[in-house]
Amino acid sequence: MWNNNVMSPSNAARLNPENISKLSSGVRCYDYDRDSLPVRVVHFGAGAFHRAHQLDYFDRLNAIDPNWGVCSASLRSAKVKDALEPQDGLYTLVVLDDVIEYRIIGTLKSVVLAKDPEFIERLTAPETLVVTLTITEKGYCVTADGQLDVENPDIKRDLATPSSPVSAIGWLALCLSIRMERGLNGLNIVSCDNLSGNGEKLRAAVLGYVQHTNPDLVSWIESNCFFPNTMVDSITPATDESLLGRVQDAIGLNDEWPIQREAFTSWIIERNVSEDFPDLAKVGVTFTSDVAAHESAKLRLLNGAHSSLAYIGLLCGHETVYKGMSDPDVMTFIASLMRDEIAPSVNVPEGMDIEAYINSLISRFQNPEIEHLLSQIAWDGSQKLPFRLFQTVQDNIGAGRSISKLCMGICAWMEFVRRQAISGTQLVDPKDKELRALALASDGKNYAEKFIRESGVFPASLRENTIFLENINNSYASLAGFKKNILTRVELND
Repeated sequence: MWNNNVMSPSNAARLNPENISKLSSGVRCYDYDRDSLPVRVVHFGAGAFHRAHQLDYFDRLNAIDPNWGVCSASLRSAKVKDALEPQDGLYTLVVLDDVIEYRIIGTLKSVVLAKDPEFIERLTAPETLVVTLTITEKGYCVTADGQLDVENPDIKRDLATPSSPVSAIGWLALCLSIRMERGLNGLNIVSCDNLSGNGEKLRAAVLGYVQHTNPDLVSWIESNCFFPNTMVDSITPATDESLLGRVQDAIGLNDEWPIQREAFTSWIIERNVSEDFPDLAKVGVTFTSDVAAHESAKLRLLNGAHSSLAYIGLLCGHETVYKGMSDPDVMTFIASLMRDEIAPSVNVPEGMDIEAYINSLISRFQNPEIEHLLSQIAWDGSQKLPFRLFQTVQDNIGAGRSISKLCMGICAWMEFVRRQAISGTQLVDPKDKELRALALASDGKNYAEKFIRESGVFPASLRENTIFLENINNSYASLAGFKKNILTRVELND
């Protein structure tokens, strides 16, 4: 396992501005003047996804509008700073596709720690217009209903000492307070975490916090700051030793922390930003009035298909998404599931070509460079499937549409649970004990219906629905005696 505290020895020159001329031919490199690039974006959470996603968008924007340098801050760990500071913020982005692309990203002007003076200086600089965040769901310090969690240990500490915060919420409140006092502009504060209604939750947390520390700041934030909802998407595998070696061989320089991601990338931003917000639409960002519709489409098509692929693929003896989608029968089934039963349930959002989106998902699932384990996707089925599949089933029943393929994915999950129980293998699921006990207490004939009625996972609207139960029984019967490939016995066209 790669450990960025103990780098692999290398005789190659270090990636930095002085050595750019030594890059191997074919490596793409920024072509704007980095030295004159103003820093107008500050980021919380200098992790892999930020460098693979947001910094890539800003890097491409700087090629046509060189005004968007970024300062990225780590709230606690110095690992990224230690690796990239000697490289003056330069790093390699590896885009994993049929032809692997190596690009040097130049937009990152500095990496700082929250305790560094530069951090608050950047947050309160007149030229700063945008703050972005990738701090994971727990970093928002909100309760289940989306309000500030005043019992959160970091929030409790920050409320007691607001001038030296540790939480992202505390830092935002402090910088906004200073900006108000100095008569500066407000900020566009953009969450880039996969959290439904992320902008709304972030706004509620910040306003809830300042109610305790500086009530006069509330109205200023409401009038001067923007918290757009967003949706982000791009698979970003972790950096490991093999990537370090591949990058050095490809670029001819030693990069201590390159990043890799799939070719597909998406950034959806609500039209709730200031007039001087960067024109990211020029580099593929979608601005919309309805981010929730995009979230729903992703949840149903990408996540719903992913879960179905995980359980069906595992039953077919496959280990990864790529291996599963390399099985012609599995691929045909998943494509048919998306087109025939999921897509008709989607409220297609503004600007989305649903067929193009489905084709892009199939292409992403078939990417041999991405090793995504089906077993990981199969985790927490009792928590995921109600959102990924059950809601689509309910909509289709209400509209009189087919649900047979959706039910096949659900039945494959139930069979996955049964096989794990029989083998004595623990499920990675909060309902592990209940589900395995139910599977072991049921015989093959009544298992599916008993599971639906007694697992506590299915809503009453499905537990008592005769159409659903009939489809489940038919689908589960087709799994009986399964050895290698169930899909040759599945009717793909209703």
